[in-house]
Amino acid sequence: MAKRKFDSTGGPSQRQLRVGELLRRAIAEVLSRGDIHDPDLAHVSVTVGEVRATPDLRLAQVFVLPLGGGNADVVIDALNRNKSEIRRAVNKSITLKYSPDLKFVYDQTFDQMDETRRLLSQDTVRQDITTDTGEE
Repeated sequence: MAKRKFDSTGGPSQRQLRVGELLRRAIAEVLSRGDIHDPDLAHVSVTVGEVRATPDLRLAQVFVLPLGGGNADVVIDALNRNKSEIRRAVNKSITLKYSPDLKFVYDQTFDQMDETRRLLSQDTVRQDITTDTGEE
């Protein structure tokens, strides 16, 4: 049997992306329904931005952000404390050979977008952009 060749770009496979999206939707649904009974999660709206699964699909990193970004540490600690309960609820809605272990982490995507906008709005950067494109 020939060895499989992997893509040299090192990005996630289609399978990882597909499973990550399934998990993202299922976790978001579980959190929005309020199935997890924890005082730190009560009345907190959590955005599940992305789920990245390892190639063997045994571990999934869940990028979350509480609405408004407040108390992020408390919410992420509560999610990690209740990850087995969340995992059980997710397993009821999707069928996978192995149920991945969940690790909740802070999603910095929105902070990075704000920083990019701030940098692009600086006069020197705006001047460079208009000079490079020939606009005046």
